[in-house]
Amino acid sequence: MNLLPTYTSTDIEEQQPRVAVLPVGSFEQHGRYLPLITDTAIACIIAHEIADTYPVLLLPPVTISCSHEHGSWPGTVSISAKTLFQVVEDIQASLARSGIEKLVIVNGHGGNYVLSNVVQEANVDRPCMSLFPLSSDWERARQRGGLVSDRHGDMHAGEIETSLLLHAAPELVRPGYERADHDGGPRRFLLTLGMGAYTESGVIGHPSYATAGKGEAILTSLTEDFAAHVEALGDES
Repeated sequence: MNLLPTYTSTDIEEQQPRVAVLPVGSFEQHGRYLPLITDTAIACIIAHEIADTYPVLLLPPVTISCSHEHGSWPGTVSISAKTLFQVVEDIQASLARSGIEKLVIVNGHGGNYVLSNVVQEANVDRPCMSLFPLSSDWERARQRGGLVSDRHGDMHAGEIETSLLLHAAPELVRPGYERADHDGGPRRFLLTLGMGAYTESGVIGHPSYATAGKGEAILTSLTEDFAAHVEALGDES
């Protein structure tokens, strides 16, 4: 799968997009059967589908973000929340200088809490930024995909992430997900103790329930729900 857009400047000049889409992923452990780049791949899968459906400017992904809770596993790399805030803010400012004043962040990593603050601050004077998918978008996608697990129980490397990759990038999924289910419990002190306190495998979820068909339905639901975010930004593209 190609994570990068292949526009030329001429393409953008002809299309004149008014909304840009920025995939934000992570580089963190996802058990033994999904790659470190899973969240980036999922953000790009969603963003590419959006760009195929709506007249938006698809940006290349931010591939490293706030994955500190996964730091006890080899390979995980993080940047600080303040750095991620600044990167998104700088991207928005650069887009505005080129005439694109609306930005949607497609976030593939639940630990990027700071993105909510970025969006809140950006919209103080007028709507110009949205965070996608929201929890309501994910919940609707779960229902439409017929997922067995709920969002809390299927937190990481579980049914929803594995299903999306089985549909859109099956080459990234290694054998073993069928036997990797793990219930991490209530996880009250996740922010304090990290993921390692609740899982030895790095998995909290139910990947055994994953199918490509569910992944397709999830992606269709999310793509349709993107229209409401464009509307909220005041753009009828």
